[in-house]
Order: sequence, then structure tokens, then C-alpha cells
Amino acid sequence: MRKIEADIVVVACGISGLAATVSAAEGGVKVIVFEKGSTTGGAGNMGVGPFAVESRHQRIRQMTLTRDEAFRMFMDYTHWRVDARLVKAYIDKSADTIDWLEKMGVEFVEPAAYFPGSQFTWHIIKPAGGFRPAEATAGRMVKILTDRAKDLGAQILLQTPVKKILKQGDRITGVLAEDDRSGEPLEAASKAVIIATGGFGDNPAMIKKYTGYEYGKDLFSFRIPGLMGDGIRMAWEAGAAPSEINMELIFGIPGEEVYGFLVRGSFRQPNLMVNLLGDRFMNEEVVMNTPFTGNAIARQKDRCGVMIYDEATLRHYEKSGFDLPLSLVFDVPVEDIEGAIKNAMSAGIENLFIANSLDELARKAGIDPVGLKETVEEYNRYCEKGCDGLFNKDRKYLRPINGPKFYAGKNYPGAYGSLGGIKINYKTEVLSKDWKKVPGLYAAGSDTCSIYGDSYPFILPGNTMGYALNSGRIAGENASGYVKSMV
Repeated sequence: MRKIEADIVVVACGISGLAATVSAAEGGVKVIVFEKGSTTGGAGNMGVGPFAVESRHQRIRQMTLTRDEAFRMFMDYTHWRVDARLVKAYIDKSADTIDWLEKMGVEFVEPAAYFPGSQFTWHIIKPAGGFRPAEATAGRMVKILTDRAKDLGAQILLQTPVKKILKQGDRITGVLAEDDRSGEPLEAASKAVIIATGGFGDNPAMIKKYTGYEYGKDLFSFRIPGLMGDGIRMAWEAGAAPSEINMELIFGIPGEEVYGFLVRGSFRQPNLMVNLLGDRFMNEEVVMNTPFTGNAIARQKDRCGVMIYDEATLRHYEKSGFDLPLSLVFDVPVEDIEGAIKNAMSAGIENLFIANSLDELARKAGIDPVGLKETVEEYNRYCEKGCDGLFNKDRKYLRPINGPKFYAGKNYPGAYGSLGGIKINYKTEVLSKDWKKVPGLYAAGSDTCSIYGDSYPFILPGNTMGYALNSGRIAGENASGYVKSMV
């Protein structure tokens, strides 16, 4: 067994792990990072930008949201069922983190909102080239953080997963790992360990056990390879208490990687949405708030919601564009929607439908035909009056469902990944079941993210990456302080 030493071991090298590594190394300690994958960044490579409040970019654009207002908004949203000290530490650090990243060379474009009514807290990372529709832009930041970590002397061991956290008495003493390429076991002695393994979004068994969703049946979430909950399991084995666990819920039609953003955009509009009984169950204006829509769909029969529009609405979109953009940052050209739907259906997407009558649509989509007919008749009366008598949807979105063709997509809950698992305090110190610190053990990112309550707060967009970056920085700073206090 090969043996190495460091002051701090970081378990995994995603966004939170990179932030922890850089901040710890900036504190003057020796850091070794173990990453099971072949590259750094993890799920962060798919990201767009972090949350921040009172940043330089917001100040120069006279965006007036303050840290105190954001904190109050966040806590009201979660009904104070989350760790207020951790939320406050995260929000208060967020603007400084933007400055921290900019000093390394990360560039940002104008802060954005995700949907009308949300706040302009999303700091979009400027990519090396130009934007493309709905493009992930964080890859450049991942490279900059990786290079910065190496420049500071941190050692990054790829394809070397950690298997166990080591303790002597109640103190953390290092980790056991294994080189996947050679099979060689490796023991790293350290004074502190930071866990940042990104949750268990690639582990259907854990998803079922801890959230109740069944991947591929009533949940179609992102599965980033390797996110198996390793860090959560090892933390529990080392004495960590479990925190609240749920999925970072959104919604969608399964198969987005095949059908693309034009089809996705056409079925994220404020059009008629029914369940399999044929009943409306939400004000479709809410559709751009993806966690709220995911919540609403998750309550329906088979956790399914079917969005329907007709040919007249399709032609309206092709002429005038979508009512709601895919987000307030990215958009796509709106042309030949029917062709895009047909191509997706030909490629095997089973939850898209084109029909020449409501009866045919009900049969194809598995909707109760009587319920659907009654709902469409009622909805069309609302459209004719210009007043939604059920959910009071804005009259500008009230378009009747008359045909001659009908288009539908079956939506199910999705998720960006899992949230929570390891209980921490506002210093990201891991806590035991009796609320005592596990000396030398820290955790950050999705493994610890129980600050959203039951729904991701899309009113303050950028929180997924923002929490990863800021909790990682907090963990790195506090772990390096802990190590230096032991000298």
C-alpha cells in the first residue's frame, strides 16, 4: 500500500471540491484531492453560473437587491425550516466569491433572472467563445480553478476514488483510496478531510430509498456518472448525522438529450396542462418556475402532467415567438415546431403526440377521454370570455384548443440531482447525531445542501452552483484554520 501525507484531503473535485481546494491551499496548507473521474469539475461542467447578491456587477447596473433582503426572501420561502446561520453565511459570502473568481480570470456577463418575477442573482459565466442557445458555460471556470489549485501546490489524483475515511478516537486521520488504473491501494494521512462528492443522482437505489421516487418510472433526473452517494455513506460511517434528503426537483418530457430545446420550449409555455384524468391542476403561468411545476406534477396520477396546444397556437409561436423564453438568458429560433416533434417521435421519444382529434389524442396519451373533453370545453369557454374561472391565468395566455391538429407532451418530475445527506453547521463542520463536531471532518456542496426546504428557490437563481462554490470556500477556509490551530 502506497502512503502519502497532506494537511487536508478533499474527497472529489467538482465545483465545491475545487473551491475547497483552492481556498484551503490559499491558507498555506498542503492539499491532496482524490477524484474518481478522469476530469475535474464534475456536474459543474454542465452549469451556467452562480448566485450572488451585492456583487460588483449588480452594483454597477443599479440592481438593488441587498443581502438582507435576499436572506429574508430565502428564509420566508423555506418557512424557516432550514439552517438560518448556514443560509446567512452563504449569502453574505456570495459577492466576495464573485470577486475571488474574477481575480483568477473568470469573467461574467450581466446578471440574469431565470423567469419573470425572479431576481437578477444569476451570474452567468462568460465562455471562451460566443454563446449558443442554452449552453453550459462553467467549463472555463472549472479549468481556471483547476489551474489555480495546481499553481498553489495542490495535488489532484484523478481516477482514484476514496473508499473510507480514517479515524483515531474521535478525530479524522485521513482516507483510504484506490488507483482505478493500477488497482493499487493508497493511504493518505491528513489532519482534516473535506467531503464534496456531489450527492447520489446516479444511484437509483438511494433515490428510491431516501426520496421515494423511482428513476425511469416517475422520475427522470440527470444522472451524472459517478454520483453514487459515496461521500454521504463514508461520512455516516465516520459518525456524521444524516440531514434532510430530497431531490432538486424540476420537470420535463423524458428524452431532452434527443429532442432538444425547440421541442422543450414549446412544451414550457402557459398552455393547457391536464393530468391523466383529464383535469387541470395548476395555473399554467407557473410553468417557468420549474420546481413549482415539478411539485404540482408529482401530486398527479402516475406523477404525470400532459401539456396540450393546437395548430393555431403552434403557428402563433412560429410567427411571433414563444410567450415565455426558455430562460431570460438563452433562447432558440422558433421554426418548424411540428417537424422537430416528428423528428423526436421518429427517434423514439414516446411521450410526444400529434393527433387530429381530442379522442385520438386521449387514446394516444392515455388520458381519460371524457375528462379531457369536459376540461377542453370548459377551458375554451374561459378563453372566449377572456377570464380563467378556475386558476385566474392571465387572459393573454388564454388560447382555445380547437385544432385541427393537437400536440401534446407528457411531463414527469425531473431533478438536477440529490440534495442533502450530511449534517453540517454554518462553518461546514460535520456534526454527529448528538450535534457534536466530528473533529477534522468538513463537507460541502450537494452532499450537505438541505437549505432549500422542500423546493429549490428559483426565485433566487444560481443557487446550485452558488452553494457549491461558497460552501466549498467556507469548508476550505475553516479546515485550513483547524489544521493550523493544531501546530
